[in-house]
Amino acid sequence: MVNELAGKVAIVTGGASGIGRGIVEKFVAEGARVVVADVETDRAEALAAELGADAAFRRTDVSDPDQVGALVAAAVEQFGGLHVMVNNAGVSSKMHRRFFDDDLADFHRVMAVNVLGVMAGTREAGRHMAAHGGGSIINISSIGGIQAGGGVMSYRASKAAVNQFTKCAAIELAHFEVRVNAIAPGNIPTPIVSKSALNMELEEIVRFEAAIRQTMRDDRPLKREGTPEDVAEAALYFATDRSRYVTGTVLPVDGGTSAGKPIRSKRKE
Repeated sequence: MVNELAGKVAIVTGGASGIGRGIVEKFVAEGARVVVADVETDRAEALAAELGADAAFRRTDVSDPDQVGALVAAAVEQFGGLHVMVNNAGVSSKMHRRFFDDDLADFHRVMAVNVLGVMAGTREAGRHMAAHGGGSIINISSIGGIQAGGGVMSYRASKAAVNQFTKCAAIELAHFEVRVNAIAPGNIPTPIVSKSALNMELEEIVRFEAAIRQTMRDDRPLKREGTPEDVAEAALYFATDRSRYVTGTVLPVDGGTSAGKPIRSKRKE
């Protein structure tokens, strides 16, 4: 299918890089006009310029609900409406060797971006959509909010909160034909892993990320690596009428990681 989003207007928060950029590029390719919201001004402006008239940038810190409200208003003013809201902006908490070593200094920032930002984005977009025939809200979570594990506790807790909030919002907004779903990516190469490194030199960060990525590969049933485009394809599904009877779901896009450990074949090749 092509031009599945023709005539649609979307916002993607955290759209300047990683998964967000993949979603922005996919949506524009499918005919949508997209507002790229981010705090990384240079990257976001460059992306919007690259994509042309169907993309615009607005600097937005999603931890400030007033800025999120202004973002929605700007999208409606510039492009004439809002049909799809992707709450993708997120930050990781710092990785500590033990939970006892975690001073929780970044807890409030992680929750403000990852949870409050999603709630504000859902509320502001939902208000417009409810008054204009409905729409689709897509929250980007993580398998870290589904699977328990050590490390980055604040991040895991924030993503679990996003999953539960998504279901609650879906119930309340269904009356207005506003669908709310979440995507829980896993093992997707993005900068967020390296940003969780604490007090490390560059070489240490490289080794740290390589070790984390290898563990992810070992825990993934599917052999192929995931990409931002894989997540973007799932977002496209939720953004279109193909998912018109789907709301309140949390869809893992993780190569089967959250389903269980891979089975190692004992057969000789």
